[in-house]
Amino acid sequence: MAETPPCRIFGRSTGAAAGSSCRGRPRFHDGGVPVLIPTLSRWCAAGLGFALLPAVWAGAPADTEVSAAWQLMASSLARDAYTRLDRIKDAPTREQEFAQAVVVIDYQPVTPDRLHEAEAVLARLAQGDDEIADAAAYMQARLYQVHYQQPDPVRAAALYRALADRHPASHWARLGLVKLGLLLLYTLPEPAAPAERIAAATALLPRIKEEKLQRDLHLQIAHAGTFYEQPLDTVLPHLIEVDRIGGLVGQAPEDLAIELGELSLRAGHYAQARAYFEAYLRDFTPNQRSVTVRRRLEDLAALEAKAKGARP
Repeated sequence: MAETPPCRIFGRSTGAAAGSSCRGRPRFHDGGVPVLIPTLSRWCAAGLGFALLPAVWAGAPADTEVSAAWQLMASSLARDAYTRLDRIKDAPTREQEFAQAVVVIDYQPVTPDRLHEAEAVLARLAQGDDEIADAAAYMQARLYQVHYQQPDPVRAAALYRALADRHPASHWARLGLVKLGLLLLYTLPEPAAPAERIAAATALLPRIKEEKLQRDLHLQIAHAGTFYEQPLDTVLPHLIEVDRIGGLVGQAPEDLAIELGELSLRAGHYAQARAYFEAYLRDFTPNQRSVTVRRRLEDLAALEAKAKGARP
């Protein structure tokens, strides 16, 4: 089953890209080690793109070579990033080892041997007690979730849980809980019943102390609820939280306004539906879907009139 089945409203698909949990912004602080701010910006597209510090000149110190390698990775130039890291002749730092392992994962052609070599490095780095250790543990879990030819969701889930238990305040641990939520919703053999899957993912939310990551899991829980055809009143609170937290990019805010309006209407919450439909027309540039929204407002007015007329 797909990792993130889409929710279709008005013929438009809204899925993981709408509020993907791969947009966390991890920070590396390791004493005197320079700070890197990589963004796992394209996790959901199966790549390992990163947006880091600007590229710098050739022949620079080792830490600058790592920065340049991350920048090349952000441009999907894994082979060039590998070459850049290979220039470093000194004993590698933990940060350099982590960068090399990540580059290997994205180095084409991807082979099982390379992935296993990368995992061995990540597993060793994960034994440390710094942010690189947490990042390495997260990446190791991702290997089992999406990168190996034969994914092992049970192993991935165990690694995410172990990281969250070991360092609950780590951004990477919290990001891992979002990924664990996806496994619970769609992939793990247990729990099997849709309502139990959703309950298990929902139980993770209090452990994710970053609102943007909470938003991402709320979004996935809501879409799982529609996918599994759960009662709308169990879906809508999650979407309302997504809207409250905000921060979605691209077309997603427009999709969310329509989704909230349509599902509220279907659930019989007419005032709430009207508020979201009117917000869509007020806040977003007119487009083809604006016509559909206006028609839904007309339908809503008729339903409200009928409900009013039916009252004693």
